[in-house]
Amino acid sequence: MIATLGRFSIWFALAIAVYGVCVSILGIRRHRPALIESAQGAIVSIFGLSSFAVLLMEAGLVGHDFSLEYVARNASLDTPVFYTIIALWGALEGSILLWIWLLGLMSVLAVMIESKRQRELMPYVTVVLLCISAFFLFLAAFPASPFTTISPVPPDGRGPNPLLQNHPLMAVHPPGLYAGYVGWAIPYAFGMAALISGRLGETWIRTVRRWSLVAWGFLTIGIIVGGRWSYEVLGWGGYWAWDPVENASLLPWLTGTAFLHTIMIQERRKMLKFWNVALVIITFALTIFGTFLTRSGILSSVHAFSDSGVGPLFLGFIGVVLFLSFSLLVYRSDKLQAEGDLDSLVSRESAFLVNNLLLLGFAFSVLLGTLFPLLSEAVRGVKVSVGEPFFNTVNVPIGLSLIFLMAIGPLIAWQHASIESLRRTFAGPLCLSIMGTGICWFFGVRGLYPLLAFGLSLFTVITVCQEFVNGARTRRRKTGEGYLTALSKLTSRGRRRYGGLIVHLGVAFLVIGITASSVFKLEQEVTLKPGESLQLGRYQVRFDDLSAWQEPHRFVVQGNFTIFNSNHKVAEMRPAKRFYPTEQQPIGTVDVRSTMREDLYLVLSSFAKDGTSATVKALVRPLMMWIWVGGWIMILGSLIAIWPDRRRALAADSVEEYVAWQPGRS
Repeated sequence: MIATLGRFSIWFALAIAVYGVCVSILGIRRHRPALIESAQGAIVSIFGLSSFAVLLMEAGLVGHDFSLEYVARNASLDTPVFYTIIALWGALEGSILLWIWLLGLMSVLAVMIESKRQRELMPYVTVVLLCISAFFLFLAAFPASPFTTISPVPPDGRGPNPLLQNHPLMAVHPPGLYAGYVGWAIPYAFGMAALISGRLGETWIRTVRRWSLVAWGFLTIGIIVGGRWSYEVLGWGGYWAWDPVENASLLPWLTGTAFLHTIMIQERRKMLKFWNVALVIITFALTIFGTFLTRSGILSSVHAFSDSGVGPLFLGFIGVVLFLSFSLLVYRSDKLQAEGDLDSLVSRESAFLVNNLLLLGFAFSVLLGTLFPLLSEAVRGVKVSVGEPFFNTVNVPIGLSLIFLMAIGPLIAWQHASIESLRRTFAGPLCLSIMGTGICWFFGVRGLYPLLAFGLSLFTVITVCQEFVNGARTRRRKTGEGYLTALSKLTSRGRRRYGGLIVHLGVAFLVIGITASSVFKLEQEVTLKPGESLQLGRYQVRFDDLSAWQEPHRFVVQGNFTIFNSNHKVAEMRPAKRFYPTEQQPIGTVDVRSTMREDLYLVLSSFAKDGTSATVKALVRPLMMWIWVGGWIMILGSLIAIWPDRRRALAADSVEEYVAWQPGRS
């Protein structure tokens, strides 16, 4: 019954998507509002049917309906309910079903929120969103159906991949990335609507800004949580390995970040119109490309799914998207001419433009490093490894340049910045950051890149704090409010600007954490007998004993360690190995003791079966916590920027009025 209803809901939704595309085009051509409304109703129907399909799949998973092939491969009688539920996105077919549901949800929200505001663009937006939905529904209906049945029905299933049932963050990481990927469909649909209709004024840019921030925020959540999952589950002591699928999530984040900066130039100076549409197209295409890398089976990655037949379909879809989108862009290029000029190299628009070029350079190097092994194997038949040294060599200088621009860009005046204004704004932060860099050198930091990373990050933190303090002080002089009240009201009345500054603050903390944890980490792997210890930095790690027990779905062997600092006991840590019946190799579970100063990270590498010894890998990673703190500050800043500004901004009759009102617009 579940299989029949599930297949019917997918096929029916596909039929409705095709119907919606047809009636929407007909309504546009014949100026029939009723047909356009019917197409928008089709979006609501698709969301309803996809929601029903998701509920059916969850019922199959939780109810252990092993007649469904997907359930038999990704659930078992012994799997805990929590991991059974999130097995929905544990494999190819379920993840596409989740993608369809998220796309339906965001499409419905776009129709509900924007249909009255953007009456002229919404018919075209509807066509584009329905076309995207039709493609994914086709995948779910035929080559990647989640409701395929098997016979005979097995008495039990294999269960999820052990890596996907070893940490609760798997409930957040994949949906966050999917929501970020899907979210970029909305800006893309509005960009295509503007191109198709020829209405290429500032209206579509104003509309997509908040949608772009939503998509960017979800991508940020997915990437940060994914790094934390990798750090705590994979047992290698790191959080980013330049894995191809990791890179695939970073690519649209980089181009989306570039877009969020250049739309400010278009709003303020009416420049870079062509560039902004191109960035929307590229970002959306990269989300599909990331999906292709994950689901085509062409990559060997802990994140990637096994071989499937959807790879060529994704490639074809990417090709169609790029060909049609850029053809339209070239066709409408005469309507995308800049109305302003770059008046000075020392201006905010110049800083944002250079920032864009660096972000695109970063993205290109990541794309090249990701694809080069595949291209080399296809052309020469030789597998070439492109790893961390390549990415670090190319991208570290770009990243340091971006940090510098991140500090100065939002605070430089538009059009032309005078020497006096630059001195007044940056002299103090520059002196303090130079002093801070000197202190870092005094305490043993060596090397050009680490010193630059600490110095530029400190420069960013100081400039951001200075901007908040100056704004609050000015408001306090005018209103007599306390500093905290003035700061709160200042932020609430300039959410976009101050939310962006908070994001920059988070990036600075993240860079400090990345630099310290990478450059100054300590590592040691030792085989110990009970009662023996290893010394690592200021920590003494004593091996006490092993313990083991059977759980319903796995067997666990745990190492028990006591941690001392200056002969004082500070913690007990319990890294473990977990053995799953469907896997030949055990899955390690690390234990991490985190403080703002450093992380102590233990991995149980191996052990003697009689408990007489254990091999432990211990790492000390300074300032590791700052990476996660910085990531969540970035997410907080994006939430503040997304939240609607005060009524005056929302009621602005034109972009000019809105921009003129923006705080800190000098």
